[in-house]
Amino acid sequence: MRTYKKKTERGNTSKEDMEQAVNRVLNNNESQRSVAKSLNICHVTLHRYVRKVQNSGHNEGPVSLSNVGYSRKPVFDENQAQKLVDYIKHASKIYFGLSPKEVRKFAYECALTYNVTVPDSWNKNKCAGEDWLTQFLKKHEDLSIRTPEATSLQRAISFNKQNVSSFFDKLASVRDKYNFNSATIWNLDETGVTTVQKVSKVLAEKGTKQVGGITSSERGVLVTVLVAVSSSGNSIPPQFIFPRKKYHDYFIRDRPPGSIGAANGSGWMTSDEFFKFMEHFVFHVRPSRENPVLLLLDNHESHLAIKTINFAKENNVIMLSFPPHCSHRLQPLDRSVYGPFKKYLSNSQAAWLRNNPGKSMTIYDIPSLVRDALPQALTPINIMKGFKVSGIEPYNRDIFTDDEFLPAGVTDQPLPNAESSATSPVLQLSGSSNANSQDMSQPSTSSAHCEQVIPENDSLSPKNKQEHTIQVPKEFSPEFVRPFPKAEQRKTSTRGRKKRKSAVLTDTPEKDELEAEQNSRKSKKTKEIQKKKVEKAKRKVMVESDGSSDEECFCLVCTEPFSRSKPKEKWIKCFHCEFWSHEACTDGGFPYICHNCDSDED
Repeated sequence: MRTYKKKTERGNTSKEDMEQAVNRVLNNNESQRSVAKSLNICHVTLHRYVRKVQNSGHNEGPVSLSNVGYSRKPVFDENQAQKLVDYIKHASKIYFGLSPKEVRKFAYECALTYNVTVPDSWNKNKCAGEDWLTQFLKKHEDLSIRTPEATSLQRAISFNKQNVSSFFDKLASVRDKYNFNSATIWNLDETGVTTVQKVSKVLAEKGTKQVGGITSSERGVLVTVLVAVSSSGNSIPPQFIFPRKKYHDYFIRDRPPGSIGAANGSGWMTSDEFFKFMEHFVFHVRPSRENPVLLLLDNHESHLAIKTINFAKENNVIMLSFPPHCSHRLQPLDRSVYGPFKKYLSNSQAAWLRNNPGKSMTIYDIPSLVRDALPQALTPINIMKGFKVSGIEPYNRDIFTDDEFLPAGVTDQPLPNAESSATSPVLQLSGSSNANSQDMSQPSTSSAHCEQVIPENDSLSPKNKQEHTIQVPKEFSPEFVRPFPKAEQRKTSTRGRKKRKSAVLTDTPEKDELEAEQNSRKSKKTKEIQKKKVEKAKRKVMVESDGSSDEECFCLVCTEPFSRSKPKEKWIKCFHCEFWSHEACTDGGFPYICHNCDSDED
């Protein structure tokens, strides 16, 4: 019945015509039938509305049908409904959108807070009805039910105005310094290709509960593919990294022309494999002192090896890194190439399974599938479009709107390694006039624009009721009913992996800082290895024994036998007499000399 279409013209009389007819009957004393006939209105309908006006206490004057229920009155007026729409839109922009069920509950909470008259079913179910939501969406066509894309918290936090502005500042400085053109600006990035494709939609019998699609196995094996493109639309042959201990040339027997391969235990990119790709990149691009190349890449650990950065600097490759967790907006390959590539690759994998029924796809079939799918995605139009929408070429630091930075406003996190006084831009939420004087997640509740609501609870004393009084804004405000999410200030920690930032990696200060960091890490690792060796040597004395294996060994200090030792309890041997003692019973010095040998020497 929600989509019922009327088959007659009954009930189409306008409000103005009906008011005119009732006015003629009551004020001009005309007959109901003559008025109904002249205005082409059903006389029974006219009689019903005349009775309604008379029962409402009408005496004289113009007749109004607004108070007798001529048309159904909406729950929220136009102003209130528009504020609900604005709230829903803003919640979706900060990645905290409301589901249809939550919208219905939220509408009931707003009506309850502002004493809006609602149907009895709302009070019974504690939420708005499905019919109300359907009509609400029909009336506001700019809203629709969408499936959101999963976005990590780190991406939402890191993509803020400070990080993006810092990147574009560095990009502008290197462009001005080296006069890069569209042919000398490059971007590289890895993507994973598995042996299990993403199944596409198919036609099947309507009403079937389950429709299947063949894949080569339950879980796929990952092969990493590394691609580099320039803002002029060019690209170089990719690199494949296989999850194997040793690499063999037959891994890429059906490769795209000019491709190279490598292998390691995980199949992920490491510093050794990336150094090989840099050699491959320099061989194809041919940078020189007169014509240097700008290479844009992310802050993955494999890209930051000093050996690779020195090689790039020696070969006139300027490496500029993106801010962390911002590649979904700033990286051209992610914006316009890898999406179509995955789609074409899935189609190629599905075709391979049809042409090879009963066979499972292996990692050695991946290069041939990439050879067919990658050229369809690596078109000059797609590549140049990726550089354009990310604001890199042509250079446009204002490519991103304020709405795209709204998710970062939920946390307002500062830049990594920033000074304690530095703070990220504060997000102005709707309904908040002064961001510096109050919490952005709480709307203003000045007494001039608010009314007091005392909770209806007989168990509370008058004093407690006064303390629990709620200041409700007089103006309809959905944000007051449910404030937008706002995270608390996070505690800074120096533990864990160091946070990166956008940097020109080949510049001497950045390179020296990375080198010092990596040397410190190697030094710590070497000390840990040496410490483990010393501990192993100390534990070895527990196994060694000069006498028979049946002999019992006793501590020289407490005379406790070795057989009663606690788990992992350490023993130490005297340097002279080679008898044993608990390490806890001694002073812990090394080499250890027992009290007997020490007294003999005296």
